[in-house]
Amino acid sequence: MARHFRDIAKTVKKVIDGGTAPVRDAYFALGHTDLIGQLDNVQGFIQKWSYPNQQSTLDAEWGVIANARYLLSSIGSISPNASLLGANVYNIFHCGREAFCAIEQDGYSAQFIYRPPIYDGPLALNASVGYKFAEVPRITNDTWVFNLRCTLSS
Repeated sequence: MARHFRDIAKTVKKVIDGGTAPVRDAYFALGHTDLIGQLDNVQGFIQKWSYPNQQSTLDAEWGVIANARYLLSSIGSISPNASLLGANVYNIFHCGREAFCAIEQDGYSAQFIYRPPIYDGPLALNASVGYKFAEVPRITNDTWVFNLRCTLSS
């Protein structure tokens, strides 16, 4: 008998108690901002602003359906013209805890670098700002990630 994602993957975020719309333990669902209008119309969708505790939310979070908290970005995954009718197909990656991580390399810590402007001549007026770090994002267990593919309804 095949085991299901929900049987083996641990939830990422814990329950948000109280209020008119409590949110249960949930996985992350990573998608594109084009899905906003579609999600808003799904029966049972709870908008982020309805959560009883706003301190437990993430900036990219839009809301929750059942056990999936939707984090949306304008750089979310889209497969252009991939449906049989030529429509864009949106990939919504559902992730359990410890499905991915960021591995820091060689104990290197992040650095923010700022070089102030040089004012000694008309051609030397410049400044530099940068950020450097040595880490690698990795999928550590791909059985705890699944891809829900959908198109937009008309």
